[in-house]
Amino acid sequence: MKLHSLILLLVLVAIAAFAALNWGVFLAPTELSLGYTTVNMPLGLIMLGLLAVVTTLFLAFVVYLQGSVLFEARRHSRELHANRELADQAEASRFTELRVFLEAELNKQSAQNGDSRDVLLARIDRLEHEFRSFMEQSGNTLAAYIGELEDRIEKMSIPPAVR
Repeated sequence: MKLHSLILLLVLVAIAAFAALNWGVFLAPTELSLGYTTVNMPLGLIMLGLLAVVTTLFLAFVVYLQGSVLFEARRHSRELHANRELADQAEASRFTELRVFLEAELNKQSAQNGDSRDVLLARIDRLEHEFRSFMEQSGNTLAAYIGELEDRIEKMSIPPAVR
């Protein structure tokens, strides 16, 4: 129990004890003026009744405030839940967009890599063909030089009379 509830309960108990101890005085009739007439009634009992009415009104007001706070808290909770769902949907949408973007970029990179690979393989094939052609020409040139050297060597080794 909270402190202010405990204090309120103690005050109500003290008022009830005071009324019980002075019940005879509370019931003693007194001449009361109502403005246009006078009435003979117990003033203590009227004041005690007014206190009960005011206490009941305050308790009703407190219950009303607590109820409205509870309804407001529920409304905020529903709004928070709806906003959380919207945020989750937006996050999922962003992830979907990111996945689609990444897939598109990866496909584009894959196509570029495939094109680059094809160009590179074609260039390697061309260079290999040129290298073989060069090697063949070098081999032919070398064979021609060797043949020329063999002819010179043969001419030098044949005696001059046979010539």
